[in-house]
Amino acid sequence: MYPASPPLIVVWPYAALFWPAFAWAYAPELRVNLRSRSLAGAQDAGSMRFMMAFQIAALWIAFAIAFVGRLGSLSRQRLWFWVGLGTMILGSLLRRHCFRMLGPSFTAAVVVLPGQIIVERGAYHWVRHPSYTAGLLFLGGIAIALGNWISILVVWITVALTLVYRVRVEERALIATLGEPYRAYMRRTKRFLPMIV
Repeated sequence: MYPASPPLIVVWPYAALFWPAFAWAYAPELRVNLRSRSLAGAQDAGSMRFMMAFQIAALWIAFAIAFVGRLGSLSRQRLWFWVGLGTMILGSLLRRHCFRMLGPSFTAAVVVLPGQIIVERGAYHWVRHPSYTAGLLFLGGIAIALGNWISILVVWITVALTLVYRVRVEERALIATLGEPYRAYMRRTKRFLPMIV
């Protein structure tokens, strides 16, 4: 197998657009992750470390696949670059919206305090976990920009599986701490997409 041309994320002028956009999108994530490391306790059940480890590994694998050869390489690389860049930015904008809606309650670790208010404004009016939908868009956008369908599958499947575990941990903590008000919110909303899932 002969090497393919590199993904556009490292080719001028696309790299000059992708990497500043990535830095802008990831900066608030880094702040939340660093601030939350000391908060991970029994409620978190190791889900923060689990998610971060598997998602980072999935991105490394996705990059390796996209850079090694032609296997899985998509045609119309420019189209996939733009779709990926747009998806990454959309995911980051939705995450920032979630940061604003939850305020100090937004942490990378699962932390639920007695008497905590259930936020039902903004995207949280429609779904319980829009920040995870946003994370899937953000990380999926990076994979799409690589222009390799195997890379996209690796990232989306890994992120989806880690989110399933994380949501179970988080909802268990929310029900145990907040009780019936959170159960009522669960009955009214879907997890990730309005009226779908």
